[in-house]
Amino acid sequence: RTYSGTETEGQLLNSFVQYFGDSLGKKIKRMPLIEETVLPGDSLLTLPVVIIGNGPSGICLSYLLSGYRPYLSPEAIHPNPILHTKLEEARHLSIVDQDLEYLSEGLEGRSSNPVAVLFDTLLHPDADFGYDYPPVLHWKLEQHNYIPHIVLGKGPPGGAWHSMEGSMLTISFGDWMELPGLSFKEWAASKRRNIKSDRVMPEEIACYYKHYVKVMGLQKNFRDNVYITSVSRLYREKDDEGRSHQNEDISTEHLEMEDGQKSLIKRNWEVRGYQRATDGSHVPFCLFAENVALATGTFDSPGRLQVEGEDFPFVLHSMSDFGAAISKGKLRGTADPVLIVGAGLTAADAVLCAYNNNIPVVHVFRRRVTDTSLIFKQLPKKLYPEYHKVYHMMCTQSHTVDSKQHSAYTSFPEHNVLSFKPEMKCVLQSASGLKKILKFSVALVLIGSHPNLFFLKDQGHSIGHHSNQPITCKGNPIEIDPYTYECTKEANLFALGPLVGDNFVRFLKGGALGIARCLAIRQKKKHELIESGDGGGDGVP
Repeated sequence: RTYSGTETEGQLLNSFVQYFGDSLGKKIKRMPLIEETVLPGDSLLTLPVVIIGNGPSGICLSYLLSGYRPYLSPEAIHPNPILHTKLEEARHLSIVDQDLEYLSEGLEGRSSNPVAVLFDTLLHPDADFGYDYPPVLHWKLEQHNYIPHIVLGKGPPGGAWHSMEGSMLTISFGDWMELPGLSFKEWAASKRRNIKSDRVMPEEIACYYKHYVKVMGLQKNFRDNVYITSVSRLYREKDDEGRSHQNEDISTEHLEMEDGQKSLIKRNWEVRGYQRATDGSHVPFCLFAENVALATGTFDSPGRLQVEGEDFPFVLHSMSDFGAAISKGKLRGTADPVLIVGAGLTAADAVLCAYNNNIPVVHVFRRRVTDTSLIFKQLPKKLYPEYHKVYHMMCTQSHTVDSKQHSAYTSFPEHNVLSFKPEMKCVLQSASGLKKILKFSVALVLIGSHPNLFFLKDQGHSIGHHSNQPITCKGNPIEIDPYTYECTKEANLFALGPLVGDNFVRFLKGGALGIARCLAIRQKKKHELIESGDGGGDGVP
């Protein structure tokens, strides 16, 4: 432990609990920061919800848990007549209080999660057909629906948007990046920001998200500069009400019966971590939660080729590092090209960045240029001219054509990187097995990124669609109930956003809707039990 005393420790997260009210303040002297020698007992405060991640997923979930409720607007007519008829049936109820499975039945969209498609079509009706219809919802703040929660993030609200390359335009329209209740265009106009295009720069979106938290009154739920180190289950013997036992290695079978001895039941979550103070010191904390929502996104760990020499300092894995190298003049006047690996939009951004700075490029990617799964095939040319410019070069300026005609850019389709050499050379292999050695000034590997769930048992490998494999947005997202977003393999653990396959902001909002409905139902049942005197359990009623 690096903190100097219990006063610093208490001050750190004592603010976490201030807004829960004086009655809870009397119950405990400070937030549940426990010493290593103290077993967590029922006397310590247990939060109903802890949200890990303060990007758009975490922000939107906090908005709904804070009591904001969407209703069908009086004058609204949804262009989908079947959906509109369903909405009219329960116009007096908020969408959170309606049957999401019934409402989303039959809808189609660019998300595999039905609630994501439902919420998107309510906020952006027929957006994929090019229409700019207004939302059919209006929002009400209902204080009695507030569910106490905390949102923990490494930086300011907005998450990874604060660290993205600021000179590139977003792939989505600004309107599609907005969160419920605050029009992005109206916000931009009020800030006198000159938005010249429907697509905007990431720094604009980051500012919008940060402002959104403030204007919606959500600040009390957010804590910045917080780093999570572990999230684990607590277990309790069924006949032992007074003590808890933490054991991250307990298997599912042991939960039922362990060698004929007392069976164990799953209890609340223990969340440990530290907050980085202004002086750089780390102040540790431990708190408890009935439910944990994972909203961390997928930008934590850049994808790697796993080849020899990839750890050399001249092999980069992020646009920010590449931008820094350019701004410092490291690539100015270099005769050797930049080697860019990858065929996604981030790699295309790097090509554009190098091209605009008169830096020659060698572009290596595994797929054929005619591959229908390339992202460029899904983007209209009129809306995304710069990306189609890169795609055109990928197709027409291949290494098989006379290189003298296009020395500024050369593509190597259907090639793999075998290794990087200390003398700044790269060994490539074509689909036919032919090997080539290229000289470069700096290499930039941009082949996607993956979430870093190191704080979960087995790094979260057990909760994906494919057990015992790393969680990835496309290949192995977290397996969830499609209507509640609760992990199918771990009760009271929820996930939303890229972790469940929803990479676009317009779709991650559906995850917040599903989770908010699930928790609202459970809170209502819990209140009924408390009022009837049949229960109460752990945590804040």
